[in-house]
Amino acid sequence: MQAAAEAFIAELKHWRDVRGQSQSKLAREVGYTPSYVSKVEGGQLPASGEFALKADDVLQAGGAIRRAFREIEKHGRPVAPHPAPNGEDAHATSLIVEHEDTTLHYDGHVYRATQRRRLYNDSPDPVTRYLIRISVDRYPGDPERSNEHYRQNPLTWEEIGLSASFDGEPLTWRVKHDRDAFKELWLLFDQSPLYPGETSWLEYSYTVGDDKWGSWFQRAVRLPTHRMSVRLDFPAEIDPTVWGTETTMTAEALPLRTPIRRTTEGTRRIYSWSTDDPPLHARYRLEWKFRQRPDPEETRRVVETEEATASERMRAVGVVQEGDPILAKTARTFDLPAEAEDARRVVAELVSACERAATVHVFGKGMGMAAPQIGIDRAAAIVRTPEGDSITLFNPRIVEESPDTDEQYEGCLSFFDVRGKVPRPLAISVEHCDIDGTERITIFERGLARLVAHEVDHLHGRLYRSRMREGVEPIPVSEYRGTGRSWQYGPAR
Repeated sequence: MQAAAEAFIAELKHWRDVRGQSQSKLAREVGYTPSYVSKVEGGQLPASGEFALKADDVLQAGGAIRRAFREIEKHGRPVAPHPAPNGEDAHATSLIVEHEDTTLHYDGHVYRATQRRRLYNDSPDPVTRYLIRISVDRYPGDPERSNEHYRQNPLTWEEIGLSASFDGEPLTWRVKHDRDAFKELWLLFDQSPLYPGETSWLEYSYTVGDDKWGSWFQRAVRLPTHRMSVRLDFPAEIDPTVWGTETTMTAEALPLRTPIRRTTEGTRRIYSWSTDDPPLHARYRLEWKFRQRPDPEETRRVVETEEATASERMRAVGVVQEGDPILAKTARTFDLPAEAEDARRVVAELVSACERAATVHVFGKGMGMAAPQIGIDRAAAIVRTPEGDSITLFNPRIVEESPDTDEQYEGCLSFFDVRGKVPRPLAISVEHCDIDGTERITIFERGLARLVAHEVDHLHGRLYRSRMREGVEPIPVSEYRGTGRSWQYGPAR
């Protein structure tokens, strides 16, 4: 009952945030008092079934709030969750945000959000934790579609790659809510509290692929804030355009009161916006459109069209195709652990790319993706085994090969219309790095050796065509009969 009640509150808050509604506005639209909504969200009062139904309709939650309420009903009469001792949110009223600065960087496939807050402790007690939320909505305005999308493709901790620090010191965290479309957690700084009268910088960052992140970014003012600033960093080649709205407790969405500034820095288009002394509970929303990129619906149309070739489908989900110069050069290695943050970002992008590719093809033999295949000139690759396990490789190179080899068909996402018979060693020893800089050698055998060798080749500018025997050519995928099946090997010796 306790868990179900907390999940209902989290779902209600999530959709209220997504729709940019204050507690007062929601109360007005559902016919309840602001005090009632406040007590429901604070856990002091159980929600009624009527309130849950009306809130779901008003917030266009597509049934998510109703389902959360039904989970409470399964356990009997709805009850309010018990507040934590002294109130878990007690610190919220004691903090002042002197400056909140957010940067959202998009590389064409993945968004990385970095949020920095300069916090001042205006209470008589030390502060040891801070609540944050990571929330996504791929199809705003179409809640049923969004709900279905995240049920099938939930936001995962692996892809987020969350990192956080307090005055430069790494932080740990405790998860409060883990849902398909949002994560809520406490950042913990028990070892270095923010004492009364002190000021410190809190920073955290995370990544989300554009298959899960909609073309909008929203900030809600939940603590007294002196200054808020946002920087959107996009590739100039996709010709972005940006606009924004402001919503307060007493007004509908209005244009931002301060202008969005646009500058160009090399190949990047930067949009900057800031405001001073924003009112409590105000919400600021920035939205964008890429004018030189195919519409997502057009991409979906290509993927779903029966006449589209395999390579066209891979291009549509963001895989670089044969002929691009990046596939013919040796990828730039990482300096680890100094470039650990860059390495995490690249891995997040690779994970997202693999998920997109898996939506248009069944990989019965496992699959791999190298950074150059998504346009990133860095020596990183991931390999997924047929069993679903994932292997991450930084700066890999093959240092030893077995004398025994075999020849089997391979496919490459960068020219997926054909399959080629490629001789490979049955076992390889690969030297590679962990993200902390530790160097190691790992032995891979049989099918896994083939998958890894294929990706290591990509990082050294080689495609499998160059490994095929002289006089042997790839065959059209229409003639290949091994799709969806594992490679065949004899009994292990």
